Amino acid sequence: MAQKPLRLLACGDVEGKFDVLFNRVRAIQKKSGNFDLLLCVGNFFGSTPDAEWEEYKTGIKKAPIQTYVLGANNQETVKYFQDADGCELAENITYLGRKGVFTGSSGLQIVYLSGTESVDEPAPGYGFSPKDVSSLRTMLCSTSQFKGVDILLTSPWPKYVGNYGNSSGEVDTKKCGSALVSSLAIDLKPRYHFAALEKTYYERLPYRNHIVLQETTQHATRFIALASVGNPEKKKYLYAFSIVPMKLMDAAELVKQPPDVTENPYRKSGKEASIGKPNPAPEEESACQFFFDLNEKQGRKRPSTGRGSKSSPPPKQPRKPPQPPGPCWFCLASPEVEKHLVVNIGTHCYLALAKGGLSDDHVLILPIGHYQSVVELSAEVVEEVEKYKVTLRRFFKSRGKRCVLFERNYKSHHLQLQVIPVPLSCCATDDIKDAFITQAEQQQIELLEIPEHSDLKQIAQPGAAYFYVELDTGEKLFHRIKKNFPLQFGREVLASEAILNIPDKSDWRQCQVTKEEEEMLARRFRKDFEPFDFTLDD
Repeated sequence: MAQKPLRLLACGDVEGKFDVLFNRVRAIQKKSGNFDLLLCVGNFFGSTPDAEWEEYKTGIKKAPIQTYVLGANNQETVKYFQDADGCELAENITYLGRKGVFTGSSGLQIVYLSGTESVDEPAPGYGFSPKDVSSLRTMLCSTSQFKGVDILLTSPWPKYVGNYGNSSGEVDTKKCGSALVSSLAIDLKPRYHFAALEKTYYERLPYRNHIVLQETTQHATRFIALASVGNPEKKKYLYAFSIVPMKLMDAAELVKQPPDVTENPYRKSGKEASIGKPNPAPEEESACQFFFDLNEKQGRKRPSTGRGSKSSPPPKQPRKPPQPPGPCWFCLASPEVEKHLVVNIGTHCYLALAKGGLSDDHVLILPIGHYQSVVELSAEVVEEVEKYKVTLRRFFKSRGKRCVLFERNYKSHHLQLQVIPVPLSCCATDDIKDAFITQAEQQQIELLEIPEHSDLKQIAQPGAAYFYVELDTGEKLFHRIKKNFPLQFGREVLASEAILNIPDKSDWRQCQVTKEEEEMLARRFRKDFEPFDFTLDD
């Protein structure tokens, strides 16, 4: 017999508006039936007079549901929370305490951490310290059977929660929030994490707690930030949800991944991005020697850093791009590069027409410095690669085409991200996906579908051989190369009758044209691409 789910409500900053909150809860329960608990994060008390609270404290008024609240986030409200271990504040209203674990009779496990992040030790009555977070972690994670917790309640947002996710609106998650809360979320793996204080509602896409293809599948986490009660903008401050305690769930059901799941926002390359310490800023590549003009009519000059202000202090000497062990056909500074094929240059990457391309507008995204694969790129280069992807999709869509990207990190020394446009009239995205899977099966290649928001760096380690395809929908197919791999596989699939129907072009050497024709094609592409060129915005 299936376990009956618990019905819970979570609430953002109440700020002393108790009547507004509880009247709303009564209305919800009248319409939708009773809920089991109300969980309040953020500021429960406000700066308003205490008359309203006195009515609840003295029993004149009563909360319509068992309500659990977090403690003070400022000195002004510490007075309401007399016992650091938690206590009843009024009938049906309970202060959970500074930190700890609440386990209900159903087995539901709720971890709570009151206050805001503090550098002081011990922390003030309205804060928590690294030691507080460490003690929670030790209390819960010390057993080998630990899989995670059902719910995590904190007042501040976790820092970096927006990484890999949907937009968090006006809240910059790289600057706002607590790195200590991020580190706690990594270790506790809550199924739901609620926070407040930022006066807005943000329901992040669910994120996974494991590294795809490297770790055993684990349950996903949903982070929800809630707005203030009764806010004039009508932003959501109450969140209703049903949950079966983790310990009562079937293991397969627990780890089932939502279709929109993303990478863990607190990890980078499989390691924690936030561990309670500030992250050093990544060094930038030097690219100043590569800013030569591609437009014969309009000369342009840009600073290599893109932010050289007269009043700014001189920047640190940037790290030079990685150097190849020998001559490289694709390092832009190399004399080996056929520069007449270069059609656009950014700060860290450039575009070039493919030699012997499947079509006249088949291009490559290449890093300016020497990187062997996508998984070895620095953060700045990855960011610009993504810019080029988005821009090329827009460009080809305007021309009635969708683009397919693939990379073969096998028997190659410099990253070449192939971008091949496919006319919309040729086939649908699902047809392209099916063609890759079918031909892979025929050649006994294990082509795995990986989640749309996956970061390739968390699937393949630097130096590992692999092949991957990215479709215009964001879907990705991945193969870990263990022994041999057909070098022209990506081209063969796209050139097949199922897609472009040009099987004679599956080998690039059969598609070469004269240098004069290549120069003409490059000029045409530059002209067509110019309205979409984000590098002109500098």
